Amino acid sequence: MSGDNVEEEEDKYAYYEYSELEELETPIRYRPDSLSALCRTTRFSEAEIKRIYRGFKAECPTGVVKEDTFKLIYSQFFPQGGDTTGANTGLYAHYVFNTLDQDRSGIVSFEEFVQGLSILSRGSMDEKLQWTFSLYDINGDGYITRDEMTDIVTAIYELMGRHPDSTGPEEEKIKDKVEKIFQKMDVNRDGVVTLDEFLDCCRNDDAISRSMAVFDTSF
Repeated sequence: MSGDNVEEEEDKYAYYEYSELEELETPIRYRPDSLSALCRTTRFSEAEIKRIYRGFKAECPTGVVKEDTFKLIYSQFFPQGGDTTGANTGLYAHYVFNTLDQDRSGIVSFEEFVQGLSILSRGSMDEKLQWTFSLYDINGDGYITRDEMTDIVTAIYELMGRHPDSTGPEEEKIKDKVEKIFQKMDVNRDGVVTLDEFLDCCRNDDAISRSMAVFDTSF
């Protein structure tokens, strides 16, 4: 077997058949990038990529993952949410999925998955912060609004097992937290936070940098 394959013990770049429903929504077959290509675009070794791929394929035999499946997988790796049903992790997992799904296809390929994992587990702080900006920039327009920041912070609260309602103290805490952070970041007071404003604030304020996302997630 060639050392350039993602899988060593199984068929070379085996194609994965979809169900009839999936065939209507996604390409009929999926083929991952070569091992050498993935090594170049991530910080993982060949052995690590093979191991990650085997685990990914065990959960996602078709070679790609849709959001519903991703939420269930995510809950298994993020016990802070308090259960493994996805009840607490679902909202945050939705936003993580949205960030990983770079081409907005509705599915996350192994390449997208492993590249995101590489950034969050081994990227520089600036790389992690840029990824986090993308997480908060829900609609992908290059800016973070108060509403977008509120949505993500709310999801993080739920991830940690808290369930803020529209009138409870947790909701007030979220509003206060978002307003304080937003005021610090929105330097020119135009009502949105740009990537440069986001990075400058996080680089100069360790407390904000630590609070913006849960960096120790391993999906």
